[in-house]
Amino acid sequence: YTMSNRQTGTVKWFNDEKGFGFITPQSGDDLFVHFKAIQSDGFKSLKEGQQVSF
Repeated sequence: YTMSNRQTGTVKWFNDEKGFGFITPQSGDDLFVHFKAIQSDGFKSLKEGQQVSF
């Protein structure tokens, strides 16, 4: 696994109460995302329309 394998996408939606949502990558089908996979400090959440890399 290298950094060159990373993709970027846009958060389609994310439900804070349920702790999951979906990301639309630049190419391919929408991807499921769970809050435990979010790499950030503090409250793990994503905002609709946010640009992310994974």
